[in-house]
Amino acid sequence: MRWTIFLVFSLAACQQPTGVTPRVSAELVRTAEDEVKALDPQTVSDLASLRVASDQYEGLTRLNALGKAELGLASTMVPSDDGRVWTFQLRRNIIFADGTPITPKLFPALLARLRDPDTASPTLSLFDAIASIEARGNVIVVRLKHPFPALPELLAHPALAALPLHAPDWTDARPSIASGPYRLTHWALGDRLRLEANPRWHSGQPQTQVVIWKPIADGLTAVRQFQAGGSDVVGEIPSARLDQARRIMPDAVKVADYRGSYYFAFNTRKPPFDDARVRQALSLGVERDWIANTLIATGVRPAWGVVPPGMSGLSAYRPDWSRLPREKRLAMGRKLLAEAGFGPTRPLTFDVRFNSDVDHRRISVALAAMWKPLGVEARLLNSESSLHFASLRRADFSLARSGWIGDVSAPENFLAVHRSDGGSVNYSGYANPAYDMSLETAMKIGDPIKRAAAMRRAEAILVKDAPILPLYFYVSKSLVAPRVTGWAPNAANAHPSRTLGLTGS
Repeated sequence: MRWTIFLVFSLAACQQPTGVTPRVSAELVRTAEDEVKALDPQTVSDLASLRVASDQYEGLTRLNALGKAELGLASTMVPSDDGRVWTFQLRRNIIFADGTPITPKLFPALLARLRDPDTASPTLSLFDAIASIEARGNVIVVRLKHPFPALPELLAHPALAALPLHAPDWTDARPSIASGPYRLTHWALGDRLRLEANPRWHSGQPQTQVVIWKPIADGLTAVRQFQAGGSDVVGEIPSARLDQARRIMPDAVKVADYRGSYYFAFNTRKPPFDDARVRQALSLGVERDWIANTLIATGVRPAWGVVPPGMSGLSAYRPDWSRLPREKRLAMGRKLLAEAGFGPTRPLTFDVRFNSDVDHRRISVALAAMWKPLGVEARLLNSESSLHFASLRRADFSLARSGWIGDVSAPENFLAVHRSDGGSVNYSGYANPAYDMSLETAMKIGDPIKRAAAMRRAEAILVKDAPILPLYFYVSKSLVAPRVTGWAPNAANAHPSRTLGLTGS
């Protein structure tokens, strides 16, 4: 391989920062990668907001320490034989933090509010499988448009948790009118959110009575805060700091497979990437094993598709051409580019857009180097995150860094993003009726083995058309203080505060 990337990292991360507020021993202090955007979980989609919401609001189901769905406000859960109707029995005498009863009638109202255009929910499409929610006495009936085995996990999403719709301006209430283990008692923008145990939560008192969420957008700063004793948990540390963290504090580093796909999106709406041959040629020229195992080298796995390994019991999809020698793949790529009208007299030139991050830059530099033998000139275009994703939403790019973190452990959650009706999250603008039909057919199948095989067929169409450039599957990289108990690495990267305890507090 003839591309070389030189990156030098200072040891500044080892220096103890000044001005760190010591944590109170009985408080669990967690850092979030960003500021919470809003307190209404039906109006947000970012991880920071949803994690804080999950601490406050509980649904019919909830996620446990292993990231698996378990019963929450429901005491029983019974699916029909065809998997299209699920019946939930609500627990007896459950109430919000203000003493208002939580009744079955709330759940149809939650779905109606979620689907109200005035709510403008960014997660609305996630719940497309649900046809209706009905209240019958103390029973809640969820009817589906098609079988959806991941429904228990979906219902744990805070957008369908028990929200205090009975209270006007409920997002302004302090303490918050919670249905889950914690109540929000204080929120200082840019500083912290304070959660305290909800005395009326149906499961009693959580292990830790007080949880502090601190927004720290810069990963290096978060690591420094942790080293100085300013926090107990850092949710995500920069890849470039992982080896260093392992040397300095090996007991604190937690790495696990994560249900997420890292890829770049081609803009298929306009030249040159409206031509599948051009997209396929560039895909052929990428050394994914090198990117995953040498450049990133955090345990991520190379990806040729978008569905993470193990989902539905299948390994990750890999096309036959991926096992060919590099020179053979480059020859195939040159042929495709020539057929599309590109060559020495008309080289392919375009911008690679990425948001500010060391890893995104490293990968973009590597891609540009890998495509040089194809006669391709890829120019780098960097912008901060909000501008970057605004450009993706308005289709102002040629090739741009993207990716998908699964909301639930279901192949369709990764595949539906790329349907022609995928909306604003279908950044590439990909539209293939054959793909749409293949995915639609797969979603109607109830048998798990046949369903997984059908999902794989849909993914194969997506990979062949190459509207995106998959590179690897994520891992989560966290720092957890030795005094924290109950942390269990899992593919959902779900670590509810109620499942975490503290020793010596």
